[in-house]
Amino acid sequence: MTDAFGRVREIIRDVVEGLDADALAERLDPEANSIGWLVWHLTRVQDDHVADVAGREQCWTADGWFDRFGLPFPPGDIGYGHSSSDVAAVRVSDPELLVGYHEAVYAQTVDYIAGITDPDLDVVVDESWNPPTTLGVRLVSVVGDTMQHAGQAEFIRGILLRR
Repeated sequence: MTDAFGRVREIIRDVVEGLDADALAERLDPEANSIGWLVWHLTRVQDDHVADVAGREQCWTADGWFDRFGLPFPPGDIGYGHSSSDVAAVRVSDPELLVGYHEAVYAQTVDYIAGITDPDLDVVVDESWNPPTTLGVRLVSVVGDTMQHAGQAEFIRGILLRR
């Protein structure tokens, strides 16, 4: 799990490197996600889901990232179900803000993972699904979601750099 989350971390650094606020906010069409939104969203999902199973406060609020980003959403918003105008509202003036937030979430994630034992992975953490979600399934789900969004951000970066 640490390796998987580390791979996402590497992609985030590479995807954001050298981009300015306009490139981070650029969308391939009016309904598309931007690199900035994708990186913010995947980090919010990881922060939200891992903090929940770890019984910790999210980095987003505990470490002041919510205030630093200054986005027009409530603190608990992770981007799920965002409209096109919501995506457009995610403008990040400094790419290092995205990287810094992801680094903080990554550090909290690997700290939590270091204490997990094999039997912990079978513990049910969410009974609202059928079948109920175990810790192992939740962590794999977060890795899958973050990896997909990181790949989407890489794809967009490639197109933007070829223009």
